[in-house]
Amino acid sequence: MAHCPFDFVNDGKKHTICLVGGGGKTTVMYELAAAWAACGRKVLVLTSTHILQPADGSFAADAAAVHSLWQQGCYAVIGTPELSTGKLTAPPQGLYNELQLQADVILCEADGSRHKPCKAPAAHEPVLLPDCDMVLAVAGMDALGRQLAQACQRPQLAAELLGCSLDSVIDEQMLTALLLSEQGARKNVGTRAYYIVLNKCDLLKAAQQEEIRRLLVSAGMDERKIWLRGRGE
Repeated sequence: MAHCPFDFVNDGKKHTICLVGGGGKTTVMYELAAAWAACGRKVLVLTSTHILQPADGSFAADAAAVHSLWQQGCYAVIGTPELSTGKLTAPPQGLYNELQLQADVILCEADGSRHKPCKAPAAHEPVLLPDCDMVLAVAGMDALGRQLAQACQRPQLAAELLGCSLDSVIDEQMLTALLLSEQGARKNVGTRAYYIVLNKCDLLKAAQQEEIRRLLVSAGMDERKIWLRGRGE
């Protein structure tokens, strides 16, 4: 866990973590999964929506395959294959219920963004797991300086939330508002622990990084729960 600064990564506790928001969720999810697995923890990865079925041998079709991967020191990905798309949907409930009791850490991609760096959730989003105790909201810093219509998934909903037009250029204040709004990335979080991952921060100048961190903290976000993550970390 050399790069992730969050306090929960080394606490040794069981966690069920849902990832929501925009670009970079899958990358962050697998990065955390690999790091925890390398520490000897039993890590289960899944989606409550859709993710690509991994081709690296980490997909496990049943509980026996999950245990085999855990014994090898690897994380295990479970889900229901969609043959027409090559994607996974949510796993069978019985399989999840069995493995939930045995896993040390569960990571779930609970939101889709069609590769856009930021988003506003629709009425049915996000699909948080009932046992989720922690939510990680991800936003790509390549959203900044681009029009809402180009860089945001469900831009009309975002425009309504922000009170702006679809051709408005996304700035630090707009992105902060999307990340902190209970109609945005904080939707349905409730009393769960909430963390923010600002992805692709290497695209920003130091002053821009500090500005978005300042805006989040001044709006009440604990700076220890903000990860300014660069590509390749």
